[in-house]
Amino acid sequence: QVQVVESGGGSVQAGESLRLSCTVSGLNFAAATLAWFRQPLGKEREGVSCITADLQTAVYSDSVKGRATISRDNTKRTLYLQMNSLQPRDTAMYYCATTYGTCRTTYTGAYYYRPGDYAASGQGTQVTVSS
Repeated sequence: QVQVVESGGGSVQAGESLRLSCTVSGLNFAAATLAWFRQPLGKEREGVSCITADLQTAVYSDSVKGRATISRDNTKRTLYLQMNSLQPRDTAMYYCATTYGTCRTTYTGAYYYRPGDYAASGQGTQVTVSS
């Protein structure tokens, strides 16, 4: 059984940073393509970033590109999302997810998700950014 546990969220001021973490068990972590998505209260889910297992390719949504860095430590079975220059629009519940193997991108290289892309996710970690 796959278990996903996110942590690292919090309440910050605009311009500050947070590092989100996610531990995953129950699957071959090193072979997994993993993603972060977020969901503001009352709004739709948004894919934020995705990283592949093989080439360690990392892609980002346009909304976070240049402010976020996704990384992984296979020895610790942990996925990270470093978020800098946080803005109130970044306020959301952030989730880590295992995927069915690919990171979708637009023709401009921006990451996006479609329903059904994610195999498992955790309970999320709340990020709240005040101005």
